[in-house]
Amino acid sequence: MEAQTRSLLEHFSSERRAEIEEHVETLVSELTLEQKVGQLNLLNADFATGTAVADMDIQQGIIDGDIGSVLNFENLEEARTFQELAVEESDHGVPLMLALDVIHGYRTIFPIPLGEAASWNPKMAELSARVAATEAAADGVQWTFAPSVDVSRDPRWGRVMEAAGEDPYLSGEISNARVRGFQGDDLSADDTILACAKHYIGYGASKAGREYNTVDISETNLREIHLPPFEACLEAGVGSVMNAFNLYERIPASSNEALVSDLLRAELGFEDLVVSDWDSFGELGEHGVAGNLREAARACIEAGSDIDMVSGAYATELVGLVEDDIIDESLVDEAVRRLLTVKGALGLFEDPYRYFDEERQSQRILTDEHREAAREVARESQVLLKNEGDLLPLDDSEEVALVGGLADSATDMLGAWRAEGDPDDVTTLRTTLTDRIENLAYVEGCDRDGSVSDEQLETAVETVTSADIAVVAVGERYSRSGEAASRAHIDLPGEQRALLKALIETETPVAAVLFNGRPLAINWEAEHVPAILEAWFPGLEAGPAIADVLLGEYNPSGRLPMTFPITEGQIPIYYNRLRTGRPAEDADVDLTEPPTGPAEKYLSRYLDIPNEPLYAFGHGESYTTFAYTDVSLDAAVVSTDETLSVDVTVENTGDRAGTEVVQVYINDLVGSRARPVKELVGFENVVLDAGESATVSFELTTADLEFWTADEEYAAEPGEFEVQVGHAADNVTAIKTFEFVE
Repeated sequence: MEAQTRSLLEHFSSERRAEIEEHVETLVSELTLEQKVGQLNLLNADFATGTAVADMDIQQGIIDGDIGSVLNFENLEEARTFQELAVEESDHGVPLMLALDVIHGYRTIFPIPLGEAASWNPKMAELSARVAATEAAADGVQWTFAPSVDVSRDPRWGRVMEAAGEDPYLSGEISNARVRGFQGDDLSADDTILACAKHYIGYGASKAGREYNTVDISETNLREIHLPPFEACLEAGVGSVMNAFNLYERIPASSNEALVSDLLRAELGFEDLVVSDWDSFGELGEHGVAGNLREAARACIEAGSDIDMVSGAYATELVGLVEDDIIDESLVDEAVRRLLTVKGALGLFEDPYRYFDEERQSQRILTDEHREAAREVARESQVLLKNEGDLLPLDDSEEVALVGGLADSATDMLGAWRAEGDPDDVTTLRTTLTDRIENLAYVEGCDRDGSVSDEQLETAVETVTSADIAVVAVGERYSRSGEAASRAHIDLPGEQRALLKALIETETPVAAVLFNGRPLAINWEAEHVPAILEAWFPGLEAGPAIADVLLGEYNPSGRLPMTFPITEGQIPIYYNRLRTGRPAEDADVDLTEPPTGPAEKYLSRYLDIPNEPLYAFGHGESYTTFAYTDVSLDAAVVSTDETLSVDVTVENTGDRAGTEVVQVYINDLVGSRARPVKELVGFENVVLDAGESATVSFELTTADLEFWTADEEYAAEPGEFEVQVGHAADNVTAIKTFEFVE
């Protein structure tokens, strides 16, 4: 698979590119070594996300030319002050680049990225990023450290909330859209910001799901699972890439020449910025591969990493390394050239104050249009996990009991990494349902952390007993997911299960709404609670968006971007697993029962639970039903450069309009390396009225069949393939075969 990498300057005319390049070359020739090194120094002005870094007077450092970029500034006024110091008081007058982690909204907060990915709709991801960029740019931000494109198969890892789940293809489609949303068609426009694909690379494979832990993956795994979303970002023209904290082949990603110089730059053709993660240069010492900052600085600059985020390694050591002839100054020049080119693409040389317009700030932040966009994305992000007996949607004429502290917790709706999100802007589920259901009774039942007092439980049981139906908000508070928020046990925290048990015993029907930043192990809930709606952390329009689904004004269409396990003992669990030599799935064995003899025991299985997950990748139900018929391929044999057309008829067999996410998987039956049992290669959202049908077509190319072969190249090998079309990874309704020949 060869990425079609686009550089930032490709957005501009040849004349504009020449102007930027000429200005950059002039600056590189005029700046002193010390000033060039200062350009590579990215310092923090406010919020800290890790180990303390030596304090520095930010304003004096800017004046002295020791800082090229600043992150986490306080407000527009401070941002302007910093820029004025750089442009008007430093000797070189080079503008700063100002950065902030704008992950899923700026002031208008959207669903967490994992939730947005559950829409299986790249247009929603692009819309979210477009609004975020518009607002952030109006408040002085020029650079965001997003999207996170880490593929992860371990929901214990808290940062799964920040990316698009377990699948490289879906992650690539969503990540490409986010880059386009942030950067737009013209990075110099006043409503776009520089995107940053992170964390390069393998960070999502952290062992045991523990934050900042060791990663140990093969090159095949790296190239087939973790690299494709980065390639998708490069195709979208992402202007920066962030190093990961982890090792690869026992060399930290920040100083890994094979990853940065060889793979990212030489092989994939990335020409723009590579920035460290927070103090990742400094952490080379903790990894035991550098004895001091001098060694760390040398390793990182030689690897091809450009910007040092807060460690001080470049600021304190690069000048001496050049003067002592340990590194060539050309390495510094190349890094500075890349940074200055980005500043030129942002239009900062023409107008360094282009991002500081108070009138624009007042007009573009938290607008009604942006709130409506947040509501739209939040609606599409919800996944109906089950709906036994068509319990949902609610009848607004019934007496409804709403239970759970999360139903009225504004701060939790924002999720982690909420930028400038303000809980005061949030509309909670309680607020909305109070307005929209006449006979609604709300009781807390449990605190937002899952604790339940005797009094809370008693009141909840009484209220639910007298109601026609109960809607119970359960899950985890927002701070239990995100960075540095790994969980060994991912069931419902506290006593929420005990609360649900007590409410179910009332015999009043119960529908659960889940608020969470990761897949949860909810096997008991799935067995006993009739209806479960996965809402994630849906953002500031949480209440209206969820109420739209609960009341049937919007038919849920979300699908899981990540597998839900039965229990933590199955982790890592994911749909695109490799085959095993003793597959239990192919044996005539009841995996829900203990083995009774050797034929049932000596298989790849558990003794106490099935192999299958609780809810598979791609799973999601609807208030209507869909049927698949007439799956066909336009050829039985295809060769290189030929396209295979896959057609399927999808019919809405229910009594209301709905959206079906048609999913297409490939199974390569024999390869030079073992191949996954299936791989997602396409999907499409199809909107159908009740009784309506449509033919959906997919075009598969040789690229869809390629993998990292035993010859260590991306190639499609001759042989037989299966095409699987259906509702989810575990629910394909048709399998067709074809042969690929060279």
